[in-house]
Amino acid sequence: MGPVLLERDQELSRLRTCLAEAAAGTGSAVLLSGEAGAGKTSVVRAFSREVAGTVRMLAGTCDDLLSPRTFGPLRDAVRAGSLGDALTRGDRDAVLSGIEAELARPTTVLLVEDVHWADEATLDVLRFLARRIADLPALLVLTYRDDELGRGHPLRRVLGALGGERVHRLRLAPLSRAAVARLAGGTTATSARLYALTAGNPFFVTEALAAGSDGVPPTVVDAVLARVRGLDRPVQSALEQLAVVPSRVEVPLARALLGDITLLADAEHIGVLEVRPDAVAFRHELARRAVEGTLPRSVQIELNARVLAALRDRDGVDPARIVHHAVAAGDDAAVVAHAPEAARRACAAGAQDQGAMLYRAALARRELLTRHEEAALCEADAWAEFHANHRHEALSAAERAVRLRERLDDRSALGRALATLALQQWTNMRTDDAVASASRAVDLLRPAGDSAALQFALVYLGVVLVNVDRERESLAALDEALAMGERLGADPLRTQTLIYRGRGLWQLGDPSGPDELRRALAQASAAGEHGRVALGYVNHVGLLWRYGRYGEIDAVLEAGAAYCRNREFATSERAWDAYRHRLAALRGDWAGGEAGLRALLDDADNHGMLARHALPGLARIAVRRGTPDARELLAAAWENAEQAKSLQALVPTAAAAAELGWLTGDPSLGRDALALLPRTAQPGRERDRAELLRWLRRLGRPAETVDGCPEEFAADLRGDWRTAAAAWERVGDPYERAVQLLDSGEIEPVLEALAVFDGLGAAPAALLTRRRLRELDVRRVPRGPQATTRANPAGLTGRQLEILGLLGDGLTNAEIAARLVVSVRTVDHHVSAVLQKLDVSTRREAAALAARLAAD
Repeated sequence: MGPVLLERDQELSRLRTCLAEAAAGTGSAVLLSGEAGAGKTSVVRAFSREVAGTVRMLAGTCDDLLSPRTFGPLRDAVRAGSLGDALTRGDRDAVLSGIEAELARPTTVLLVEDVHWADEATLDVLRFLARRIADLPALLVLTYRDDELGRGHPLRRVLGALGGERVHRLRLAPLSRAAVARLAGGTTATSARLYALTAGNPFFVTEALAAGSDGVPPTVVDAVLARVRGLDRPVQSALEQLAVVPSRVEVPLARALLGDITLLADAEHIGVLEVRPDAVAFRHELARRAVEGTLPRSVQIELNARVLAALRDRDGVDPARIVHHAVAAGDDAAVVAHAPEAARRACAAGAQDQGAMLYRAALARRELLTRHEEAALCEADAWAEFHANHRHEALSAAERAVRLRERLDDRSALGRALATLALQQWTNMRTDDAVASASRAVDLLRPAGDSAALQFALVYLGVVLVNVDRERESLAALDEALAMGERLGADPLRTQTLIYRGRGLWQLGDPSGPDELRRALAQASAAGEHGRVALGYVNHVGLLWRYGRYGEIDAVLEAGAAYCRNREFATSERAWDAYRHRLAALRGDWAGGEAGLRALLDDADNHGMLARHALPGLARIAVRRGTPDARELLAAAWENAEQAKSLQALVPTAAAAAELGWLTGDPSLGRDALALLPRTAQPGRERDRAELLRWLRRLGRPAETVDGCPEEFAADLRGDWRTAAAAWERVGDPYERAVQLLDSGEIEPVLEALAVFDGLGAAPAALLTRRRLRELDVRRVPRGPQATTRANPAGLTGRQLEILGLLGDGLTNAEIAARLVVSVRTVDHHVSAVLQKLDVSTRREAAALAARLAAD
C-alpha cells in the first residue's frame, strides 16, 4: 500500500478518465507539471499501482546528465524487440514507427518522468506521439518541472506545439495549510512553522517530518542529511556512490559499484531509496542532489571515476553517459575519446543542442587533440550550433576551424572550412565577409580542378549570393557545381544545389523556379537529408510569402512542421514560426501575431539573419496598431534589413515606413521606399515594386502601374478601389481591404472601413477614417469601441468571433475549416484561443456562451 496522497484526487480522477477513454479507443496525453517536490512522482506511482495488471505499462525516466542519453527514457521503457533495437541504434524513423505501433496495442500507458531533462530526440518522439495520441488506444503521461523551464528551454517548444481536446495539462499546486497539518498529525496552529518553511511543497514537508528531529530542519538538504546520518557508514558510503549517478542506476551497474546491494536495505526501509528489479534510484531527485552536494569535490571526482570505469567495462553504454562521468571525474582523455561519437549520434538523431554541447566538451580539451582533429571538430560543431540556432557559437567555431586549417598544408580542407565559415558569417549579418570567404574558397580550390571540396565551396557561394539577391551569379556557381557533380560521378550536394537553384530562378521570375525547388525538396526528403529538407521548407515558405501566395503557405508550413517535429532544427523552426505569426496577423489576429513575433525576438542573440523573417512583420503590426515602440521597431527592422542586403526584408520594412507616413501625414517616411524603386525594376520584382508604389501613391507620388503584379496591387495602382477591395478579400486580409474601402471616397464603404479598423484595433487608420468621414459631412461619426462590450466580453478578434459563432452552430473544426477556406490546423489554433479567452474548457461551453450572446 502506497503513501497517503492529499489534495491530488482531481489529478488521479483525470488520469482514470483518460485511461477509460483510451480503453474505448480514444487516447490522450496528460502533462503533469509542478515545482520540484510537488508530488508528480507520487501521483503517477499511485496511479500505476491502481492500474497494475490491467494495462500495459511502459515507464522511463529522463536523466540529469551533462548531455542526456539519446532516447534515454524510451530505452528504459522498451528494451526488447525491433523497437528496442531501433532505440539502441538511434534509428529515428524506425523509432517513430515502432513507438506508434507499441501504443496501438490496447490498452497501453507510456509514462515518461522528468521530461525537463529529456534529450531532444526523445522530445521529438513525444511531440510526434502527442499529435497522434487521439487515434491510439493509449495514454501518454509526461511529468516535468515547470519551475525549471527557462525562456529558451527546448521543452517549451514542445509544450507550445501541443494543444487540442486530447491534451490535458495538470499542474500540482502546493498543499494547503490544512493538508500540511494533517501530515504533521497536528492542527494548523501547531504546523504553522512547518508550513512557513515548506510553502506546502509535499516533498519538503514529508522529508522534514521524516527527519524526526525536535526542530524542523531549515532546508530540505538538512532534512535529507538528517535521515542519511542515521544509517551505518557503509550504507552512507553506498548512497554517496549512487548519488553521483543522475536519476537511476541499473542493478548490474549498482552491483559493479557496490558489490552486494543488500546493504541498501536500510536506506530502502527509511524511504531514501527505491530498489526495483531493474534499477536503484533515490526516492526523489532532490534527495540525490542533497547527498551529492555535500560531498567534497575530491570525493566526487573519485566516485565519478569509479562509475566511469564500470561503464567502460559494459557493452552498449551510451557514450553520452560516459562523457558525463568523464567530465565529473576530470578524465580529459576519456572525454576526448567519447564526446565526438556521442555528439555525432546526437546530431544524427536530430538533437543538435546535445550534439553542440558534446562537441564543446571535446574542444574544451583541445590540448589533447591534433590540429587536424580540432579543426574537424570545430567544423562539425559549427554545423550543430547553426542548426540549433546558436549563431555566435557557430561563427566562433567556424572561424577557429579556418585559422587551424590555414596552419596546415591542406588546401582542400581549408576550402571546405572557408565555405562553412561563409554561411556562419551570413547568419551573423556579415554578408560582405560571407561572400568574400566563399569566393576565396572557390579561388583557392579551382586551380586543382574538379573535387568534392570545390563543389562544396561553389554550392555555398551560390547559397550566400542568392540570399543577397545576386541571383545570376548564384545560378552560375550552382550550375557549375551540378556539372562538376556529374563529372565526379557522385553528387552528395545535388538536392541542396537544386533547392537554391530553384529559389534563384523563382526570384528572377522564371516560372520553372517553384517546380524545381519543390522537386528538389521532395528528393531531399526521400533521401532522408533532414537538414536540407528543413532549409528547403524555409526557402519555400519565404518565397510564397514574398510573392503573396498566402493561400499556399498553410499547407507548406504544415508539411515542414510534420517533417521536422520528428527532428530538431531550431533555426528552421524559428523561421517557420515567423511566417506562421505573420500569416495570423494578415488574417486579422494581430494580438496573436504580434505576441508570437515578439517572442521570437525577445533574446538579443536572435537578432541575426533570422530576424529578417520576423522584424518587418512585427514593425508593420506595430505601425497599424499605433504601439508606442512602432518607430523603434521600424528602425530596428530597417537596420537588420540593410545588413541582410535582401529585398525580402527591405521592401516590407520600407513599405511599413511609408504606411506610417500615410497614417501620420509625414511624406518624408517614404524616402526608403523611393530609394528602393530602382532595385525593383526587373523581372521577378513586380510585386515588390507594386507594394512600394502603392504606399508612395498615398504619400503624393503620381500613380504608376506595374505589369505582371497581383490584381490587388494592380487595381489599387489603377485607382480601382472596388476591384482592389474584392481582391484583398480573396486574399483574406481584412485590413488591406478596409484601406481600399477608405479610398472610395463614398460614405458607406468608408463607414464599413471604419468598422473593420475598429474591430482590428487599427487605431491610427481608424483616426484617419474618422477625419475622412467628417470631410464627407457625416455628422454622426461612430465612436470607437469600448473596452468591453456584451457582444464581445473577452476581446475576441473578428476571426475568433466568427469561429465562436460557427461553434454555436455545432460545426466541427473540419467543417469550420471548409467554410472559411483555411486549414484544420489554423482552426484548431483559433478554437484553442477562443476557449482560453472565454475561460471555458470545452466546445460545448463555448457554444452555449455563443448562444447566450446571440440571444442578448
